[in-house]
Amino acid sequence: MNIEKELVGVLDEVLSLDGRAAGFTAATPLLGAIPELDSMAVVSLITALEERFDMVVNDDDIDGSVFATLGSLTEFVRGKLAA
Repeated sequence: MNIEKELVGVLDEVLSLDGRAAGFTAATPLLGAIPELDSMAVVSLITALEERFDMVVNDDDIDGSVFATLGSLTEFVRGKLAA
């Protein structure tokens, strides 16, 4: 499974980016850089990640650094899946 590619799809879907996420790379900034990624969208995104990757995200697992870039979000999901 290509986690980064899956994440791009989830971001595009949850944030209604209409394909804009297709150009995202690991270095693409997320939180604070994408207007659609506000606090309510973060909750929706976490729910979508839990469903897509069949994982549980606890409140303690999340801070702003997780959503800093596509790369940091990818590493977070990788870590959750490896646990």
